[in-house]
Amino acid sequence: MTVAATGLNTVFARDILIKTMFRKNVSLPSEVESNLCCSSPIALELIEFARSQNLIEVVGREGTELRYQLTDSGKARALDALGQSEYFGALPIPLDHYKEQVKLQSVSDVGITQSALEGSMGHLIIPDGLLTQLGPAVNSGKSILMYGPPGNGKSSISNGIRDALGDKIFVPKVLEYSGQIISVYDPIVHGEGQESSTDPNSLRRTGLQFDNRYVLCKRPSVITGGELTLSMLELNYNANSKTYQAPLQLKATGGVFIVDDLGRQAEPPQALINRWIVPMEGGDDILSLQSGEKFLVPFDTLVIFSTNFHPAEIFDGAALRRIYYKVLVDRPSRDEMIQIYALVAKAMKMPLDEQVLIHLFSKLYPQVDNTYAAYHAPFLVTQMKSICDYEGRPHKMEIDLIERAWANLFVAESVVEH
Repeated sequence: MTVAATGLNTVFARDILIKTMFRKNVSLPSEVESNLCCSSPIALELIEFARSQNLIEVVGREGTELRYQLTDSGKARALDALGQSEYFGALPIPLDHYKEQVKLQSVSDVGITQSALEGSMGHLIIPDGLLTQLGPAVNSGKSILMYGPPGNGKSSISNGIRDALGDKIFVPKVLEYSGQIISVYDPIVHGEGQESSTDPNSLRRTGLQFDNRYVLCKRPSVITGGELTLSMLELNYNANSKTYQAPLQLKATGGVFIVDDLGRQAEPPQALINRWIVPMEGGDDILSLQSGEKFLVPFDTLVIFSTNFHPAEIFDGAALRRIYYKVLVDRPSRDEMIQIYALVAKAMKMPLDEQVLIHLFSKLYPQVDNTYAAYHAPFLVTQMKSICDYEGRPHKMEIDLIERAWANLFVAESVVEH
């Protein structure tokens, strides 16, 4: 309810006020409150502070509110402040204040139950014992490495873990460290966030439900694949606005960071894991400003690595010791594969045909040494539906359809003579 309580320097907050007034033509206290994402008392305190320094002046009244504008001195100060940083809008959260908030909503305190994890995986056929391994790993908040042959649900399981977290946390719109602005809130990562509002039906105005410099949203999840580079894990400086964009792992604070297809990145897996070792063990990450100054930010993220390689092929022993949980996601058995086909056929409204299934398992799979993979079912059923749609046939499994779909699944290698 006061500028002091925000943890921000009053002159720093005042400069954001006058930059916002200059850039967005803000003139009413209610507009200041909305644009700076602050309470009414803070908006009025900053306005009075700027007015006492002859930076803004009253120019009239609109309803119950006074209307303000920048004086010539105010415009000059706004331009000077914009030269130092183009940032205007929501007042930032000081990094030290954010560290305290992270402790209050740590991902390691979620305490996922067996029923919650099973519920988030209900659409998957999970091998016996896999959830028994995953549950304690997720609850620990420590790193998890899932490995195994491709196409057997490692990515789907990672997403299920994310969904099982369930609750909501407060994510800052922007952070402030040493006078520098770091943007954190990202609608792509954090989904549709909720801002606080006053209750119009309350007997008296009690202020906002929560600090509007934060956004209330689901625990974040960042999913990266082969495109991940080490530079994505560092602050991204914008030379035009003179502000920073938070790296992926900072945006994922309080949630899940999924590194899919580990081993397919341009960076060696060992280099990537080396970048994570200190944060995963110590709970703090080290970032650097343009000036070279290094500082600590909280690292409160459940990191899930997923790879098609055996861990020993891509990591040395020291790195493997630092990954607390290693979970094999193997190929499904014949019985599990039949269950997967049944589940997929039902979901895609393509009735399962017993004769087609017998043909698939007795004639086609023996051609590939009965090597099953979970992705086969959605691939083959989708192919059959596409053929039916093109040829105007009813959505019904037929042996000729499964054979044509199978040909696309396993393309025979051929020698082309020139």
